[in-house]
Amino acid sequence: MARFNLRRSKTAPAGPSSPVASTGQLTVNHEGGPGHRRDEKSELFLLAVSHTVGHDTFYEGGGDRDDRYTDLVRSLAVSDPEWTLGLLRWLRHGAAMRTASLVGAAEFTRARLTAGLPGHSRQVIDAVLQRPDEPGELLGYWTSRYGRALPKPVKRGVADAVARLYDSRALLKYDTAGRGYRFGDVLELTHPKPHPDKPGQNELFRYALDRRHRPDRALPPAGDALLTAHQALMAVPVAERRALVTGPDGAQRLAEAGLTWEALAGWLQGPLDAAAWEAVIPSMGAMALVRNLRNFDRAGVSDEVAEQVARRISDPGEVKRSRQFPFRYLAAHRHAPSLRWGHALETALKHSLGNVPSLPGRSLILVDRSGSMFDTAAGESRLNRADSAAVFGTALALRAADADLVEFGTDSRPVPLRRGDAVLKVLDRFGNLGGTNTAEAVRRHYDRHDRVVVVTDEQAYGSHRPADALAAVPAHIPAYTWNLAGYHPGHAPSGTPNRHTFGGLTDAAFRLLPLLEAGQDAGWPWEQQNRPTTRR
Repeated sequence: MARFNLRRSKTAPAGPSSPVASTGQLTVNHEGGPGHRRDEKSELFLLAVSHTVGHDTFYEGGGDRDDRYTDLVRSLAVSDPEWTLGLLRWLRHGAAMRTASLVGAAEFTRARLTAGLPGHSRQVIDAVLQRPDEPGELLGYWTSRYGRALPKPVKRGVADAVARLYDSRALLKYDTAGRGYRFGDVLELTHPKPHPDKPGQNELFRYALDRRHRPDRALPPAGDALLTAHQALMAVPVAERRALVTGPDGAQRLAEAGLTWEALAGWLQGPLDAAAWEAVIPSMGAMALVRNLRNFDRAGVSDEVAEQVARRISDPGEVKRSRQFPFRYLAAHRHAPSLRWGHALETALKHSLGNVPSLPGRSLILVDRSGSMFDTAAGESRLNRADSAAVFGTALALRAADADLVEFGTDSRPVPLRRGDAVLKVLDRFGNLGGTNTAEAVRRHYDRHDRVVVVTDEQAYGSHRPADALAAVPAHIPAYTWNLAGYHPGHAPSGTPNRHTFGGLTDAAFRLLPLLEAGQDAGWPWEQQNRPTTRR
């Protein structure tokens, strides 16, 4: 990012533009204040990157929100399938939005089948299925909505993904009795052909079918060391299992047999004590470690093992591979407040925010801390949008050359910030400020800044409020809105020169800001890949 640590590059007189665009029509937002309508693609994009399926938000019930999402996907699947395919592929790969992308692919396919349109459906289903349990999840969604008859594009898309995803380790981790669709069910419904680059996959398929229908007679494929070791481990008498785990080769035996931490308690038929955790920790993934920090403390895991865990969860390579949102680390910090994890979680959080740009000049960064921002939005972490906004706003302010960080609601106030502050410590300085009065916060705190960044749900209250919440910012000054909730009405025009709206807090969104600062128009995130970096 050092190449952007300069005074603003020359831009075309009108200023660069970005893809999330308003239509020029005014509407009423969820608080009765003025709002700006967005075009269909912009509405879907902002909703998609903030949508946890079936989850209520402050202003929308989960069912209403799901309906709005599926209606938009189905409309654009017909009118612009290439754009919608690009969105759904990026949603799964770039934004790591798992459930929304699966639902989107199913509804995309349904819309095109209903309209009698060929093409794209097989590709979109294959594209969004990236974890071995997801073929079964997509089939579960489809059959719950549209019955057990599977159209060819669904079968073929799922079969393509199965050949790519199914292996021995996936079988042990995801082919469990609690799944609605076991691996064997998926195989029987879609009839995939073994992948040509995966020798032995045909035998694995047969074993999956036996596990489903004849578990007492199922034998792992000859030569499959992982499945053979797992079967041998399952045969150890219950009374001898805990001694095996605590023995000198316990960790190695668990790893060789692919026994996950989720399955370990069931295999032991008892709780996980310190010895059991210490045996399985070496084979756990980084985010599994983060999720279990409190469990490690409760069980009394040794300081030596805790140091190993801390090194792994704060390793930049592990953080990058985990592809988790930064807010997972904040959730872990709050869930496991032990001092031995604090520095590691702060370091991991910084690594996860590695693509937050460093902004030159003076920046005004406004973080929405109104009541509607305190609904939970981050799935398992149960964090709220206010937390997410504060994490991003603080990280952006700490990286900027000169930033004024402000929280706002009904009122507004500066958030004290010192160079070198830890993000997790700064978050304790934020509060809950009631309603949303964005226009007044902008008017009060804007003072010849080089840019304004607002992290918000855009739902300012009161019909007497200005129609443009950013009116106090001169037209030649860039103003960036980060929409965290995906509600339809916006608080200001966007897609015009120097007025930009982004959705979600992802690396792709972070990369757009320096592009615009450099005077270039910015397209949709999936269009930015392999784009030549020519100036206007």
